[in-house]
Amino acid sequence: MLSVWSGVLAGLCIVLTGMVEAVTGETAATSVVIGLSPAFALPLLVALHLRQQATTGEVAYTVNLIGLGLFGGVTFTLNMVFFYIDKPVLPSQTTVAFLGSALVFAIGSVLFGIAMLRAGVHPKAPAIAYMVAFPLLAVAARLPDTPLTSAVHVIAGGSLVWLALAMIRQPLRTS
Repeated sequence: MLSVWSGVLAGLCIVLTGMVEAVTGETAATSVVIGLSPAFALPLLVALHLRQQATTGEVAYTVNLIGLGLFGGVTFTLNMVFFYIDKPVLPSQTTVAFLGSALVFAIGSVLFGIAMLRAGVHPKAPAIAYMVAFPLLAVAARLPDTPLTSAVHVIAGGSLVWLALAMIRQPLRTS
């Protein structure tokens, strides 16, 4: 149950950041909140997988888990470190690592979204939103804040909240 509330918190962090940044742009406070959100999403990802693991393979889950871990580190760095540095200069290796992390996260999100849809255990609408919005977030990570990027944050975070809360309403089938 704690993983569900952790997922709700992750989703709310993303939603509220997107809503605030649509009006104010990126701030120190929103950077902290969004920088921490991937850590709160990890327990939900594990819980979602455990709920459907009997009906889906491990590849989508594993790629998504690794991608979330990698991209979570990128998100933390971009929002908790680079936000405070005027025009950081990144070595080419760091840029490649950031792009690779975003790619693994995007692929993992699509694969896991497909796995959720195939399993039929979780609601379809947030599974589709998860599959579409999180890869877009990976692409938009270094773009300037716009109403479009804020909308993607709201959709992505909303999908996490919806998936998490749906787990409360759907008891785990043990048979």
